[in-house]
Amino acid sequence: MAAKVVVVGAGFGGIGAATRLADLPVETTIVDQRNHHVFQPLLYQVATAGLAPSDIALPVRGIFQDDENVDFRWATVEGIDFNQRLVHVDAGAPLAYDYLIIAGGSETRWFGIPGVDEHALPMKTLEDATNLRGHVLTQFEKAAADPEEVDEGALTFVIVGGGPTGVELAGAFVELFEVLGRDFHHLDVGRARVVLVEATDHLLNGFTEKSQRSALDTLGERGVEVRLGQSVDRAGPGRVHFKNGEVLATNTLVWAAGVEPAPLAEATGLERGKGGRIVVRRDLRPPGHDNVFVIGDLAGAVNRKGEPYLQMASVALQQGHFAGRQVGRLVRGRRPRNFRYIDYGEMATIGRNAAVAELAFHIRLRGVLGWYAWLLVHLVRLAGFRNRLSVLFNWAWSYLRYDRQARLIVHPEDQRSHRAPASDTGTRHLP
Repeated sequence: MAAKVVVVGAGFGGIGAATRLADLPVETTIVDQRNHHVFQPLLYQVATAGLAPSDIALPVRGIFQDDENVDFRWATVEGIDFNQRLVHVDAGAPLAYDYLIIAGGSETRWFGIPGVDEHALPMKTLEDATNLRGHVLTQFEKAAADPEEVDEGALTFVIVGGGPTGVELAGAFVELFEVLGRDFHHLDVGRARVVLVEATDHLLNGFTEKSQRSALDTLGERGVEVRLGQSVDRAGPGRVHFKNGEVLATNTLVWAAGVEPAPLAEATGLERGKGGRIVVRRDLRPPGHDNVFVIGDLAGAVNRKGEPYLQMASVALQQGHFAGRQVGRLVRGRRPRNFRYIDYGEMATIGRNAAVAELAFHIRLRGVLGWYAWLLVHLVRLAGFRNRLSVLFNWAWSYLRYDRQARLIVHPEDQRSHRAPASDTGTRHLP
């Protein structure tokens, strides 16, 4: 009888593991509270009307429709009984397993700042991105109907977090506003402001100083107000208060400042270390649980120097592939190996013809070359031929026509709440 494997989470780690398990003589079940896998590095393009949600997401069942030994359960994990080897879910019978791969992902980290979790918009899920898109477009509609709304912050867009997500969003907002300038004939769209706030003295932590400076200069040239060394003290309706005493009127506060392990990390009862991540050995197995692997944002894995791996898509994907292969070794009665991450580099785009890419072998690309590299890597990594074709067409259309086709307010009732559900799976950053 084939061994049963349960994979918790359909983010990069979970899907990566399942693709390896599909080639093994095991019965695999993926469980996730969403029925789709999202290519998170392009979420910001959905939020800024550059792509449609279906361009960057695929149904999990569709990904594995040709793999008879891979099944899917649409459910939320409520708990794990490691003694009985059961995963308890809120829909259907518990899932029995011989081997378990936990890839529950992360959610937005609010840092305990008063009012932020109530008034800020996160950027972790497809729902978050479509909610943000509708919210932004709603602000322009409100300003067009009543110009006094501009003075109350309708067209002031504050992004907190100077990592890749914040930088990419800031650049994309500016390009979206150029398109909206042609849509709104009687509104001075030029009054729209993008304010990028970063608590440290530089953008893109982890990149070289030249890349950080390139991103800062490019954003400044494109009209983004970058505020380094500033921190949010609290947030309220229509206002953001900074620790230096400044108060900024805004209806849009986008939170891209960090992530933390999903609640599943605590629910497992496994030992947790720094940042709330689950303690694992070098082979990604928690102490005392030789048939369990923890990967991605939940895993407190460290490299040979004892340094924790960053919560990045590339790390989660490699750990997923690794965990799938190690289950194969265990099934054959062999000992698993230790995980070793291969760093292919990082990249971030600032907008049209501008990106920074720091790749393996000390390859450093900026400007147009960096942008071409960014386009190529993200297009290749995107799952699904139809998705790649659709994204390529939309990118070409936007580049040639200076247009963004997905300018849709889909759920106006959600925009009034200014909130979106938290994420249970997934990470970002490529390559």
